Amino acid sequence: MSEPRTIKKYPNRRLYDTVESRYITLADIRRLVIERIDFVVIDKKSQADITRSILLQVIAAFVLAAAILVTGNWVAEAAGAGFAVSVLGGYLLSLWVGLFGFTEVRTAAGIWAGLIDVAAFATLAIAAAPGLPSVVNLGRRLLPAVAVASVVALALLFAAVATPKTQPVATGPDVLKARTVGGVNLLTDSRGLTLYWFAPDTSTTSKCTGSCSTYWPPVTGPVTAGSGVTGTLSTITRSDGTTQVTYDGHPLYTYIGDSAPGQATGNNLNLNGGLWHEVPVSR
Repeated sequence: MSEPRTIKKYPNRRLYDTVESRYITLADIRRLVIERIDFVVIDKKSQADITRSILLQVIAAFVLAAAILVTGNWVAEAAGAGFAVSVLGGYLLSLWVGLFGFTEVRTAAGIWAGLIDVAAFATLAIAAAPGLPSVVNLGRRLLPAVAVASVVALALLFAAVATPKTQPVATGPDVLKARTVGGVNLLTDSRGLTLYWFAPDTSTTSKCTGSCSTYWPPVTGPVTAGSGVTGTLSTITRSDGTTQVTYDGHPLYTYIGDSAPGQATGNNLNLNGGLWHEVPVSR
């Protein structure tokens, strides 16, 4: 009997399928259930099995959608509108300031999802309006408020994707340094940002391409070793033709979640198809 598929839940509330090497949604979890694919959901921080909790969320989402379609009840529609706007809010926060230790990047999928959230909010809120108490004309008062809220939400979404948070991008630092981070002597770039290596890589090939390199910017060469850096520096040619620095045979990267020196939030993360590790430097 094969091992169940592992789905990891990160502090930012996103689910990551370790088999397909991509983030997934509750709709994907529902698909796994329908296709009778055995899986477990593990909380990345506590390592606890939270499969039942996630399945309850899937059931709740399905029940809410069914209630809206079948009954047309204004309470269900209002709950759906609230859910849509809360998802959009979480996406915007993760774009601007990071959420639960995670920083999002601008993607076409994220933009389309944001637009769908705004449309869902407006549609469900308008559908719920006629069911509100008529004594104080809440329904009529709600319609202009929904229109204003939708315009504001769209403006915030476009502002977020038009001016994404500036992320640390490794663009060929001159000198790699040894720096103590969390009591460990680690390899950093010239700005003091922690460097990482990716388990699936080889000494001659980077397996982190496409969207992966957006979250994990490659360190481009050439570079030199600063004081205390005793390993072997070299370079490889990436699939896009650019040059990437290696250290003791490991291609090097920074992590979008690290915004300042002294951070190592990417260490031991299982993302984009494999484990990421900080790079220790011998004293």
